[in-house]
Amino acid sequence: MNSQAKLPAFLNADTIHFPEPADALSDPDGLLAIGGDLSKARLIHAYHKGIFPWFAEEEPILWWSPSLRAVLPPQDFHLSRSLKKLIKKQVFQVTVDHCFNKVMRCCAKAHAHQGTWITEEMIQAYTTLYDAGHAHSIEVWQHGRLVGGLYGVNTGTIFSGESMFQTTSNASKLAFAALAALLRRWEATLIDCQLLNSHLVTLGVSNISRDSYLQLLEHSRNNNQLDQYWPQANEMVIESLASYF
Repeated sequence: MNSQAKLPAFLNADTIHFPEPADALSDPDGLLAIGGDLSKARLIHAYHKGIFPWFAEEEPILWWSPSLRAVLPPQDFHLSRSLKKLIKKQVFQVTVDHCFNKVMRCCAKAHAHQGTWITEEMIQAYTTLYDAGHAHSIEVWQHGRLVGGLYGVNTGTIFSGESMFQTTSNASKLAFAALAALLRRWEATLIDCQLLNSHLVTLGVSNISRDSYLQLLEHSRNNNQLDQYWPQANEMVIESLASYF
C-alpha cells in the first residue's frame, strides 16, 4: 500500500468547516470528506462551497465535489417535439412546493432497486431545508395523482437538482421543463445536475470543470434575487411553460 495515498478529510461534528473542493480525491472522483452531520447549517455551507452529500444507507455521510459538473443554463434546455406536444395538450397539472416530502419519498422509492441514497436521514434533513425556504420541489399530477416530480436546493441564482421520479412516461421531463422555464424567466444562472447521465444529455445538460462551476457559484451564491419568486411560482409555472411556444 502507498503510505502517501491521499485520503478524504474526516469532519468534526463540532464545526461545519469543509476542506477546499480542489482537495477532493480523483479516485473515487470528487470524494472530499467523510462524516459530520446533515444539519441545516452544514448543508447550506456545503452547497455554498459546491459540495453535496451522497451516500448509501449503510455508509457514513460522504461529501463530494466532482472534477466535472453537469450543468444546464436554463435557456439551453432542449425541448423535444414530443414534450412540446405534451405540454400543449395540458394532460398533466404542474405545481411547485405542494408536497416536498412526498416527492422525496417517491424519488427514494423509484431508485430503491439501485440501492437508494435518499435515506430517511436525508429526507428529514432536506425537508428541514424546504421548511426554511432553501429547497424546493416541482410536482406533476394526473387525475389528482402525483405521477412525477423533482426536488433540489437553491443557492443564490443556481438550483442544484437532487433527484427526479416518474410513474408515468414523460412526467419527470415535464417537471424538468417547468423548472427550466421558471428559472429562465427569473434569469437564474444554472441548473446544477451534479453528475451527468444519458437522460440528462437529452435535456441539454453538459459537463463543465469544477473550477468553472465554482467560479459561477462564487458570483451567484450571495445573490438572493430568486427568493422573491419561489412563493409566486405556482402562479407563474403555467405561463412559463407556455413561453416555449
